[in-house]
Amino acid sequence: MSYFYIFLTIVLTVYGQIVIKWQVLKAGSLPGLLPEKINFIVHLLFNPWIVSALFAALLASVFWMAAMTKLQLSHAYPFMGLTFVLVLLGSGVFFQEPVTTLKIVGVLLIVLGLVVASQG
Repeated sequence: MSYFYIFLTIVLTVYGQIVIKWQVLKAGSLPGLLPEKINFIVHLLFNPWIVSALFAALLASVFWMAAMTKLQLSHAYPFMGLTFVLVLLGSGVFFQEPVTTLKIVGVLLIVLGLVVASQG
């Protein structure tokens, strides 16, 4: 069950990143003046999608705590690196961000590190 909790932590984390990027893109660029910046951020904080992303982060933390009751941090934490893979793929699919060879190599190195780090 602990690995299922890690899986939920990863999925909720990736969801939050994708949703926040989506809503920030819709909102536009951060204004230059401080009062406008504050207004911009406050509006985002009341955006239902942003609220769902923040709630996902809270739930991810709860599932992470559940996983930590059974697993060593040094064993479980490398799995969080899978968020790099999923966010890279999500950014390509949802936002047409370039998935370059260098990014793929970087993510493969992260995955290799996960395999090595999770072996003990």
